[in-house]
Amino acid sequence: MSSLLRRHGRARPGARRALLVSTLAACAGLLLAPALAAASDYPNKPIRLVVPYPPGGATDVIGRTLAQQLTTALGQQVVVDNRAGAAGNIGAELVAKSPADGYTLLMGALTSHAINAALYKSRVPYDLEKSFAPVAIVGTVPLVFVVNPSVKANTLAQLVELAKAKPGSLTFGSAGNGSPQHLAGELFKRMTGADMLHVPYKGSGPAMTDLMGGQVLSMVETVPAAQSFIKSGKIRALAVTSGERVSTLPDVPTAAEAGLKDFEVSSMFGIVAPAGTPAPVINRLSADLKKILAEPEVKAALLKQGAIAAWTTPAQAGSRIKAEMTRWSAVIRDAGVKPE
Repeated sequence: MSSLLRRHGRARPGARRALLVSTLAACAGLLLAPALAAASDYPNKPIRLVVPYPPGGATDVIGRTLAQQLTTALGQQVVVDNRAGAAGNIGAELVAKSPADGYTLLMGALTSHAINAALYKSRVPYDLEKSFAPVAIVGTVPLVFVVNPSVKANTLAQLVELAKAKPGSLTFGSAGNGSPQHLAGELFKRMTGADMLHVPYKGSGPAMTDLMGGQVLSMVETVPAAQSFIKSGKIRALAVTSGERVSTLPDVPTAAEAGLKDFEVSSMFGIVAPAGTPAPVINRLSADLKKILAEPEVKAALLKQGAIAAWTTPAQAGSRIKAEMTRWSAVIRDAGVKPE
């Protein structure tokens, strides 16, 4: 480059700038060429889809459903790799530090990852926005307000009235401190002024058992964990937190229908790649996922897990992740939620 500049040293300033720009562009093209060539050949070997939780949970089942479909669409085996531990952070860190070539992807519970980023700032070994390239949001799992049958509230408005009439006496259980269920309850308190006492458990199962037994009186729980007990009459549903009614609970109103506007809370699931993954690779994966998630059998398979199939562009996925982080950071700050 220096010899070219010396050769044209007497050229007009505008000409020298044009020469410099064209030379830099040529250099950038040479540097990008290997990545673009690799992307055009993508995929030419098996792909690893990391699920950062144990087998059998919602994230794992959604991941396995999509891995099977992607295997057919891409013509290469997509293998699920369960890397559980540290509330999903072990698997997420593995992907964040993997080569940005599209052969290692994360099947993320993105709402939980967004909460972890806000609640455990010093313990999270990656930046949810900077360490990953979003591919697509693939599904959401709505929550539902439920109460023990002894609670004298048949609507969400009556629950708020009850909580305000006896401040601190109405308990709400959750799957654990800082869980999406806990923070949904804190958001409910903030939006309504209801004074309720949080009782954290180690998982949804124990919390649901105590709700049915009357040891806690209310919960905001995922639809999959609660719907069988709702249908059997062991607990009462007041409202779902999605924008539309849930097909498996058609008689339960949405929070907006129940009078609580702008309360839309769902656990969000999506696929992300390491930051720097070539755009053609991201776009290929995203386009295939769009087709897959439109298939009736895929929608049905996800619905069995309580997940509503969804698809976004990579840019929309990035915006959704950022919005989740902003929302839950504010709730954690305002409610004074501390890490365990």
